[in-house]
Amino acid sequence: MEAAVEKMEAQLKRWSLKIDHLEAKTQMAGVQASFDALMYIDELKALHAIAQSRLDEFRTAGDPERARLRAEMKSAWNELDTAFKNPKPCP
Repeated sequence: MEAAVEKMEAQLKRWSLKIDHLEAKTQMAGVQASFDALMYIDELKALHAIAQSRLDEFRTAGDPERARLRAEMKSAWNELDTAFKNPKPCP
């Protein structure tokens, strides 16, 4: 199970870097940055924070709580994954 958690942590780091890249690209566009692009970045940041929180909670939980947390973590993970697979317009 620990290997799966480490794999998820690595993916969250990759997603974080991708969010940072999109944000930098949007900032470079300056005034031309669309509201939709800014909202998309905020959405990604929020979903990332939720997924990270669920993973951290899962990591520290005892065995009885892990079943419940696994479902919550999977849901948060899928939302973030879907947001990346269906990008909104960015500069």
